[in-house]
Amino acid sequence: MIPHSPPPKLRPTQWWQRVARRIRVPLGFVLAAVYLYLAATRPSHPAAIAWSLVLVLSGLALRAGASGTVEKNRELTVTGPYAYTRNPLYLGSMLMAAGFALALMSWLVALLLAADFAAIYIPVIAAEERFLRATFPQFNDYGRHVPRFLPRLTPWKPEHAKHLSDVSQAVTSASNGAFSLALYRKHREYNAALGAALLYLSLLLLRPVLQIILHRSR
Repeated sequence: MIPHSPPPKLRPTQWWQRVARRIRVPLGFVLAAVYLYLAATRPSHPAAIAWSLVLVLSGLALRAGASGTVEKNRELTVTGPYAYTRNPLYLGSMLMAAGFALALMSWLVALLLAADFAAIYIPVIAAEERFLRATFPQFNDYGRHVPRFLPRLTPWKPEHAKHLSDVSQAVTSASNGAFSLALYRKHREYNAALGAALLYLSLLLLRPVLQIILHRSR
């Protein structure tokens, strides 16, 4: 009988990457609760809210385009938004977060969101890229041409790579990167738009409604 060997020990960075993937959604709800509390207790800034729409809508559009292009864990998507940045979904989320921090005019929110990105999303990105590198041989070539986060100015095209026969296999089958509404629905990306709408309603209505309730309770 062959004895079972113990599982390999995780390095501290790998351990935290696993933890980060598990807590990022619950932590998002915690941050949303903090945001709603601040929205209810701080004065509103209509001009800041209006300007924040530029960032939030840009983030929503980027996330929508990425979710309607990517086939998660099935193909290495290198078209659409993925031809500019390797992580358009996370970049879109950061644009939205920056927009909501601007809408509330709160340095506290900005610092919390920056800490969340550094502690949670950077390890998650590293873990996902390790999986993609091990699963898709084309990822190394793709990664050399497309930045991890900040987008390049022009889209990278696989035919510009040295090993065309290998990299061409990485192109997503979704109409060569065309937006797919079916993929958008499959990934439930509409939840991001609904969440953004609810936060804006909170910014505009939560504090006045609470003031009315408190005034009537006196």
